[in-house]
Amino acid sequence: MKRASTGHRICLVTAPDIKTARHLVRAVLLKKLAACANLVPGVESHYWWQGKLEKGREVLIFFKTTKARLSKFEAVIRENHPYDTPEIIALSIDSGYERYLSWITQNVQ
Repeated sequence: MKRASTGHRICLVTAPDIKTARHLVRAVLLKKLAACANLVPGVESHYWWQGKLEKGREVLIFFKTTKARLSKFEAVIRENHPYDTPEIIALSIDSGYERYLSWITQNVQ
């Protein structure tokens, strides 16, 4: 069964390597600011930085959390991230499997 969701978010964060990504995930999960995270290594990123076109390998992290915890989530990422300007993007989850969305809510405090 699907249900509408107004309070759940997927947050995208990139990290320079798997060690840093795992550190970020652990910092967030220990504080119960996300229910889970998925790491996707080997992402090739292309971007503008300080007026130059850059590219590099990164790890993309998908965090599942709630709207209510976004500000604290962001603070932990910024505090633990080596980048000057880390990617922190929150996307609304429009709908999803009711039991899964409930599980997210139960595991984020």
